[in-house]
Amino acid sequence: MTAPLRLGAVIITMGNRPDELKALLDSVARQEGDPVEVVVVGQGVRVTGLPEGVRTVDLPENLGIPGGRNVGIEAFGPGGSDVDVLLFLDDDGLLERTDTAELCRQAFTEDPRLGIVSFRIADPQTGETQRRHVPRLRASDPMRSSRVTTFLGGANAVRTTVFGQVGALPGEFFYAHEETDLAWRALDAGWLIDYRADMVLLHPKTAPSRHAVYHRMVARNRVWLARRNLPAPLVPVYLGVWLLLTLLRRPSGPALKAWFGGFREGWTTPCGPRRPMRWRTVWRLTRLGRPPVI
Repeated sequence: MTAPLRLGAVIITMGNRPDELKALLDSVARQEGDPVEVVVVGQGVRVTGLPEGVRTVDLPENLGIPGGRNVGIEAFGPGGSDVDVLLFLDDDGLLERTDTAELCRQAFTEDPRLGIVSFRIADPQTGETQRRHVPRLRASDPMRSSRVTTFLGGANAVRTTVFGQVGALPGEFFYAHEETDLAWRALDAGWLIDYRADMVLLHPKTAPSRHAVYHRMVARNRVWLARRNLPAPLVPVYLGVWLLLTLLRRPSGPALKAWFGGFREGWTTPCGPRRPMRWRTVWRLTRLGRPPVI
């Protein structure tokens, strides 16, 4: 009989939501099956007062979302190799069900090619799932599970073999699009990504623009994403489409200025190693409903 998959969880925190963090940890502890080992990474803060058995890593400074998560991965051994699957959960989220960990084990056990699972995010008050939280273009029905081409950063599970094969999250991104960078590399290596509507993280409804660096980071990192991962002929197409979409959304003057500043920064600064995906992967993404030009 095959042993159940070993699960770990990485949670990064700025230390400003202690009550929400405690509630999340309680929801992880209530999961059915073997216990989920948890590591909490403090981004420039010392994290105290956590339940017994929860490990902490206190960083002297904020490394950004992917940087903090990468530290959490390494806390489980090189590339997270001490466990089979890692859950990444926002510190103000809450696992709605007690069988989410078991659903993860079942999903990854049944499909050895499954590399990443994206959870459904729902507002705890209304149950609403925002359109932007459904990682596909046809997002009108968040209750429909499907195969997808990217995933949600604060509500997901990743087979640690993926990190061992394609590397960790791009720490230099700091915030925005780091999930798609990893997703494209995983898909290019032959892994699959699923969106599962039955795996739910409750999370208050928010707007991404609440972050002061949002517009700059979104633009800069989208350029980096293209430069790092797309075949050369697709880079201008992809960025041209997103430039048009940004203008059609009619952002405010300051937002547009920050966006163009980030766009320019994306072209003039190092983006990390370039490993363009194969054209076969471009076709796979297209068949899944999201060609890498949008």
